[in-house]
Amino acid sequence: MPTIATRPRIPVRALARLAVAAVLAAGGALAVPSAAAADNPYQRGPAPTVAVLEASRGPFATSSYSVSALSVTGFGGGVVYYPTSTAEGTFGAVAISPGYTATWSSLSWLGPRIASHGFVVIGIETNTLLDQPDSRGRQLLAALDYLVQRSSVRGRIDAGRLAVAGHSMGGGGSLEAAAARPSLQAAVPLAPWNLDKTWSGVRVPTLIVGGESDSIAPVATHSVPFYTSIPASSEKAYLELNGASHFFPQTVNTPTARQTVAWLKRFVDDDTRYEQFLCPGPSGSAIEEYRNTCPSS
Repeated sequence: MPTIATRPRIPVRALARLAVAAVLAAGGALAVPSAAAADNPYQRGPAPTVAVLEASRGPFATSSYSVSALSVTGFGGGVVYYPTSTAEGTFGAVAISPGYTATWSSLSWLGPRIASHGFVVIGIETNTLLDQPDSRGRQLLAALDYLVQRSSVRGRIDAGRLAVAGHSMGGGGSLEAAAARPSLQAAVPLAPWNLDKTWSGVRVPTLIVGGESDSIAPVATHSVPFYTSIPASSEKAYLELNGASHFFPQTVNTPTARQTVAWLKRFVDDDTRYEQFLCPGPSGSAIEEYRNTCPSS
C-alpha cells in the first residue's frame, strides 16, 4: 500500500511568528490579522454555536462525486464530499468506513454533514462486506492516500491534517488505522467492534461513541475497554448514548454528529473555539455517560 509523507506539524503560534519575521525581513508592511487568525491558520468557518453543530448542515456548501473501485487500489471506492468554496484555503480530510456486511449508504448522512463544517470526507466501500477491522484500517489509510495523492480534490486538502472514523468493524478499523499511523490528527470509532481490547499504542486524539443498549459490541466489552486502554497522556473521550443500540450511527443522530464535528474541528483544525463542546462535554437525556481527558489550549 502506498503511503504519504506528511509534513511535521509546526505549532500554529510558531507559524505566525515565522510569517511576521518573513514580512519584516523583506521590508514589507505588516498587516495585522485578528488574534484568532494569527494564532491558528487552520481555523475555518464562523464561531461555533450549539445551534450550528446540531443543524443538519454546517456553514459550508458542499458537493460530491463517486469513486469507482476500478479506479483505486487498497479499498472499494466510495463517495467524496467536499466544500465547494476555496476562499479559506485547504481543509482537513476524513475517511469513514461502514461496518460488517454494510455499505457506505448505511452511514451516508455523515458525509455531507461533516463536510459542511469544512472537511473533505470520503465514505468508503470496503473490498468485501466481510472484511475484518485490521483490513478496514488499512483501507481507511489507503482512502486517505487516494484523497491527497490522486483525487480531483487533492488541491483542497492539507495532507498534514487527516482523520479516520467508522462504525462497528469500521470503528475497530479506525483504531487499527490510528495505531498504524500516529501522524493522524483524530479518530472517531462509532460503536466499535474489535477482538483486540488493548490500544496502549494509540497516540491519536480519539473520540469513542458507544450505545448503552448495544448487544453486538457491548460497551462493557468494547468501547469502554478501548477507551480505558488508550494512555491518559493521549487526548481521548468516551460518549455513551442513553438507550442506543449498535445501529445508532445508521440514522441521523444529533449527539453523535455534534461531538464528532467538535472533535474533528478541535484536533484536525486545532480550533480551540470547539473546546467548549468537549469540556465539560454534552449532557441531557440523550447522554448516558461522558468521559474526557479534556484537551488543553
